[in-house]
Amino acid sequence: MVKIRSVTEAWAPGQGSLVALIATFATRLANASRAAGPPLFFGLRLWISVCLALYLAFWLELDDPDWAGVTAALVCQPHLGASLRKGWYRMIGTVVGGVAIVVLTACFPQDRVAFLVGLALWGAGCAFVATILRNSPLALAAQLAGITAAIIAASELGATGGASGEVFMLAVIRCTEISIGIVSAGVVLLGTDFGNASRRLATLFATISAEIAGGFAGTLALAGSELPDTQPARSELIRRVIALDPVIDEAFGESAQLRYHSPVLQTAVNGLIAAIAGWRVVWVHLTRRSDDQAGQEAGVVLRSLPQELRSEPTHGKPLLWMADPTGLRRICEAAIGTMTALPAPTPSLRLLTDRTAAVLAGIWRALNGLAVLVADPAWPVPRGYRVRPHAPDWLPSLVSAGRVFVTIGAVELFWIITQWPNGALAITFAAIGVLLFSPRADRAYAGAVGFVVGTGLSAGLAAVIAFAVFPGKESFAAFSIAIGLVLVPAGAGVAQPWQTPMFTAMTAFFSFLLAPTNQMSYDVIQFYNRALAIVAGLGIAALSFRLLPPLSPAFRTRRLMTLTLRDLRRLAIGPIPRNPADWEGRMYSRLFAVPDAAAPLQRAQLVTALSVGSAIIQLRGIARRLGLGPELDAALEAMARGDSAMAITRLGQLDGALAARPDSALLQVRGSILAISEGLIEHATYFDAGTPG
Repeated sequence: MVKIRSVTEAWAPGQGSLVALIATFATRLANASRAAGPPLFFGLRLWISVCLALYLAFWLELDDPDWAGVTAALVCQPHLGASLRKGWYRMIGTVVGGVAIVVLTACFPQDRVAFLVGLALWGAGCAFVATILRNSPLALAAQLAGITAAIIAASELGATGGASGEVFMLAVIRCTEISIGIVSAGVVLLGTDFGNASRRLATLFATISAEIAGGFAGTLALAGSELPDTQPARSELIRRVIALDPVIDEAFGESAQLRYHSPVLQTAVNGLIAAIAGWRVVWVHLTRRSDDQAGQEAGVVLRSLPQELRSEPTHGKPLLWMADPTGLRRICEAAIGTMTALPAPTPSLRLLTDRTAAVLAGIWRALNGLAVLVADPAWPVPRGYRVRPHAPDWLPSLVSAGRVFVTIGAVELFWIITQWPNGALAITFAAIGVLLFSPRADRAYAGAVGFVVGTGLSAGLAAVIAFAVFPGKESFAAFSIAIGLVLVPAGAGVAQPWQTPMFTAMTAFFSFLLAPTNQMSYDVIQFYNRALAIVAGLGIAALSFRLLPPLSPAFRTRRLMTLTLRDLRRLAIGPIPRNPADWEGRMYSRLFAVPDAAAPLQRAQLVTALSVGSAIIQLRGIARRLGLGPELDAALEAMARGDSAMAITRLGQLDGALAARPDSALLQVRGSILAISEGLIEHATYFDAGTPG
């Protein structure tokens, strides 16, 4: 009987490995094709956006259509929501910048020095706002306000500097060109990308919330000798909560309804931080109890915790949290009431129940945001949400403003002294480079250098296209195909994580270097002078980040720690805040400003300061009504002096005085005293640091 062998069996010895090699190569090729698909598709979208912007600018016969192409390339981003949301704010910034340069020209029509100083001051002010609001779309509006002013100024200044009487029309034309680029990119993205940021954000919210709830329940379940150290897990969760910010921004760009509910989502993010802070207090307290006491008290709390809130997501998918956030919200709300009413005969158990209620309250706030994201029809839209913005630290913004002023002023002075014909263009691109990267802190120099490299590469490619491909090709279709040879692959590079600033510069400034017009001219000297001015301006911007570097991550972290300790000490002995949310909001802003390079211990100390401060506000409000003000003030004054040991001793004396009173309502006060004392013990080195400046 004839046997039919498989293909691999039919190969001679040694050839089986060749089949396996071919199969591996085919698999890797297929994987590479799938990975390259989305970036290439984005490159096509970027190319179409630039072509549409240039076509409209040509059709309107605008003076410099290349600014429309530059703006379209900069606004076009791999994520739909980010492009649309940032595009609107960029349009606002463009108008503000145009108005500002018109006003500046009107104020100093014949005073060249005052005009140039005013331009540098305007750029510095825009950098200050962009840095202080670096996590807000308003930062983009501030950047465009400064950049637009510099662009219009370059168009109106003469060979040695000086304002022009045609500034109003120049402002209208440049703002129109920039707006065309923004709108063109938005239209193309809307037609080719339907966005999924809301769904991604909902999944992230649900996963983090479920992990916090599951981790907290696990802490209660393992209380005693088996209780693990949860600080690394809590620190990682805080990092992931902070990383939600850009995804939230994308979701706002895709949905006007989400923008309307933005305070709800911000409150939800703060709720996740509050839940982690409450988890920390419970964990610290359980570690300070004996194994038997910890297990017994944690068991009482755990038995009152709903089963739905105990399990972590399965295979990373929080199915129940995504499917029914409103139902979980009701369960969470009922559990908060149960914890508040749970009999607690000791301050220790009262502390556990109160902090568990705080954890549940934070999760409840997160579920409000999740219900908005999944558009749960059973969820009633809340009213009256307000989130007050807080500046974590003013110093980085002041440094950015000073750098921008010095950079623009130095290029202006060089231009006046040398009378360089392309000096105004160098001022513009120096302003572009230094304003774009000022909010990026320690990543600014590397990004600015990548911009210079990308612009240099773009200049070389533009020279090839302009002098070897364009001549003899007069139609816009041929022009579009020619620039697509560069924009599509460079745009694909923008959509991947390696050297993104370099590819961004290549796509953004390629059309500007070509300087397309309805009647093309091929002047080699003019091309290279223009390219030199652009590269020189961006190079000076990159050099400014080396000569006047941003504050280092370590220094910024120490600043945030010092400012937090200063505010905590003022909270201890100063006036009681009318709204505890102000303290919490300030602490949330500082947690979000902590650099990625910060140690987990430093994040833990900030979270501890948040919890201790909230407990102090609560305790001071109750102590006044109970006539315990002097005793509490003595303990808090010791803490404000940086003497944690004395503060803990006096808090213990206050607790002893309260224990002699037969009022069960005082157990909550004693629980707050216990929380403050344990926070001071856990991080005594931090709380005993020298008096902040």
